[in-house]
Amino acid sequence: MKDPILKNLSLSDSDDFTDLIPLMSTHDEKKLNSLRIPKKIAILPLRNTVLFPGVVIPITVSRDKSIKLINDAYKSKKIIGIVAQTSPDIEEPDSKDLNKVGTVAKILRLFKMPDGNLTIIIQGQKRFSITQVIESDPYFQAEIVKFIEIKPSKNNQNFKALVGSLRDVALRIIKESPNIPSDASFAINNIESDSFLVNFVSSNMNLKVLEKQKMLEEPKLYDRTKIVLKHLNKELSVLKMKNEIQSKVKSELDDQQREYLLNQQLKTIQEELGVNVFQEEIEKMKQAAKQKKWNKNTCLDN
Repeated sequence: MKDPILKNLSLSDSDDFTDLIPLMSTHDEKKLNSLRIPKKIAILPLRNTVLFPGVVIPITVSRDKSIKLINDAYKSKKIIGIVAQTSPDIEEPDSKDLNKVGTVAKILRLFKMPDGNLTIIIQGQKRFSITQVIESDPYFQAEIVKFIEIKPSKNNQNFKALVGSLRDVALRIIKESPNIPSDASFAINNIESDSFLVNFVSSNMNLKVLEKQKMLEEPKLYDRTKIVLKHLNKELSVLKMKNEIQSKVKSELDDQQREYLLNQQLKTIQEELGVNVFQEEIEKMKQAAKQKKWNKNTCLDN
């Protein structure tokens, strides 16, 4: 979380995006798994984003090569390959600047911006590995192979418990964080597919691209779930500590404010009753003055 880890986890109220948030069922997952990926595909490099299977995200495209790729793919209704750059600082990446594992994506919507850039809504489908980049103009094209995911058996109780813990911790982070809409828990609670739950949480965690890329490249779903849960537990601890500090500071401020208000109310009542609000302090000072040994040059006015 540059605040919370799940800070981007939300359900938009916008008509443009609400129907794009997938609550993937096991049936939907089977359809994705049965999807055949081409041997050759256009590659769209992203600076700061890792796309996970099943996840829907918006991205803005501004490079000339990328804009041409998107226009061509959208017109022909072709899927594209999404890969993260090895460094977000590279303005014009070469083939050596691309990670070798990415995600095949479908372009759901395209919006042309007034400045000439494009904003697209894409959904990840299946992971792939680049075997060879074969073209770089007018945009990258590569030969790819399917990335094999190794899943635990359906009766693996340890994995079920692990997924349950991941779901619980994600819900606790949503509850503890003031920056995440409470409606986000709806998405977490209604995801049926274990692998998509892991992908959905991974996508919305506020981690560096390098960390997310490691998750994407982990072939064993059990191990990937453990990695995600580890990051979630760490962030939950930080979030709880932060909330405790804020609560303590707020409590101290409340005590000071309460004391100030009570004193002000007391003074107002005394003034309304015609009581000198400083009389008690004056009397204390007089008594202290009587007990003090004054020198001859000091004049005490009674």
